[in-house]
Amino acid sequence: MDRTLLLKLLTLVALLGCSSASDHLVNVSKLEMFVDELPDMPRIHGYHVLDGVPKSKSFKIGMFKKKWKFHRDLPPTTVYAFGRTKHTATVPGPTIEALHGVDTHVRWQNHLPPNHILPWDPTIPTAMTNTTRGIPTVVHLHGGIHEPESDGNANAWFTSKFNQRGPTWTKKTYHYPNHQQPGNLWYHDHAMGLTRVNLLAGLLGAYIIRHPAIENRLGLPAGNEFDRPLIVFDRSFRTDGSIFMSSTGNNPNIHPQWQPEYFGDAIIVNGKAWPRLTVRRRKYRFRIINASNARFFRFFFSNGLRFTHVASDSAYIEKPVTTNETLVGPSEITDIVVDFSQSKTNVVILSNDAKYPYPSGDPVNEANGKVMKFIILPDQELDTSRIPRRLLEYPVPDLSSVANTRYVAMYEYASDIDEPTHLYINAKPYDAPVTETPRVGSTEVWYVINLTEDNHPLHIHLGLFKVLDQTALVELEEFKECMTKMNDAVKCEVEKHARGRKVAVPGHEKGWKNVFKMIPGHVTKIAVRFSYIHTNASYRFDATTEPGYVYHCHVLDHEDNAMMRPLKIIH
Repeated sequence: MDRTLLLKLLTLVALLGCSSASDHLVNVSKLEMFVDELPDMPRIHGYHVLDGVPKSKSFKIGMFKKKWKFHRDLPPTTVYAFGRTKHTATVPGPTIEALHGVDTHVRWQNHLPPNHILPWDPTIPTAMTNTTRGIPTVVHLHGGIHEPESDGNANAWFTSKFNQRGPTWTKKTYHYPNHQQPGNLWYHDHAMGLTRVNLLAGLLGAYIIRHPAIENRLGLPAGNEFDRPLIVFDRSFRTDGSIFMSSTGNNPNIHPQWQPEYFGDAIIVNGKAWPRLTVRRRKYRFRIINASNARFFRFFFSNGLRFTHVASDSAYIEKPVTTNETLVGPSEITDIVVDFSQSKTNVVILSNDAKYPYPSGDPVNEANGKVMKFIILPDQELDTSRIPRRLLEYPVPDLSSVANTRYVAMYEYASDIDEPTHLYINAKPYDAPVTETPRVGSTEVWYVINLTEDNHPLHIHLGLFKVLDQTALVELEEFKECMTKMNDAVKCEVEKHARGRKVAVPGHEKGWKNVFKMIPGHVTKIAVRFSYIHTNASYRFDATTEPGYVYHCHVLDHEDNAMMRPLKIIH
């Protein structure tokens, strides 16, 4: 078949999956803020207790098409939701609470219909084609340390009833051993080329690994009322309530639908637009997950109330750090304590002032500059929770025994009209042969070189890392030109160029992380550890099996096209 005709056919198939509603958008400035109560998503224990002893548990979670109310004055929205049943499925999905050291087994089930509710692009690497009879999905537990077969590889996708399966699919039930350090994770779809649309449709949820002995010793706010996950993302809506995503690409002659970033007008927290929460005058713990496609948030309180950070991406930090504001990139997690007894007012607004795209895009407006409202009860009360002086200290990576040093460069490519067409890591597509092959138990140093104008949150599956420093590149255009020609950081003398201003790593981000914000025009030096960070012991599973792991930019529109590379662990 002629390639042009095939492209037109695939484009038509893609557009048939879109809503047929008109593109009349909701004017979010007309929606009243803070009218919906903040939901607490359903909680599922990833274990059961037998004779007082926690035991391994297996259960099923499905993906369902259903209606969801994002705002009191919006019509119900068609979404894809996680849940035990269609009736109980929610956006975000249920919060899974696992216990450290107790295995959890989840059978993720795809109940989605053949046609997508959002536009998808057939011209980027994607699991969806004109021969796919259903919507491909696969679940990745972000921050999880587990076998490759349970990692949610982008090509391990499956359709309804497992009727069709991707080339790296191996098993129906995923095994999460939970032997890693306690902390905050989240789960979301990871299907090749569809991650951005499947998450926009609603396929995401929180996952917490608890360690009761540690939590009791720390004494932080506890219990469902005072320890709350906050999953934050942005969406735009049509007047019929449907989610709006442009069906026209920024380079329509190249990509009929793909856009470099998705930004929504309304800010959603736990499935409600600008919700409100009534709190007592005491300390609360909020586990904040930025589940946006591309939006960064710089959170702050309207009355000067402060955040005390206690943990980050899937790990506690060494000691609490108090700040007036905090910048959270897509897929990053910040775990904070807020003491509402310190507020001089009875109402406080959690706000945002991060430009979009970050860092040099548009300033926020009234709608996306507000996140949620806290209504503080007037009476002071006895609060037995505390913020300890020390939290958890993990072994420091031994840089004297670094197994390997790698240079990881981020590229963006543009068309003749100077619009982005795709993004690569190390100038290679995803399906190019693997080049990153760390050994089990090793520590590596990666120099991540951002040659683009965007801040890219880099996420490494399996490996955790510490950010050592960030340094501005001097004579940047000369270095870019060399890298574009040679794609070789050593030959282009990266050390000669990486001698500009150093950017301090924020105190609350100096601990172990699985994603970090890569500043444009800078080199970020990270120490990556491929073992358990709390013991330095080797994994209790075989990390070297197929299909391996990946690392990628977590701006989902970038990841889909195609800022992702394979990561193969070896003995």
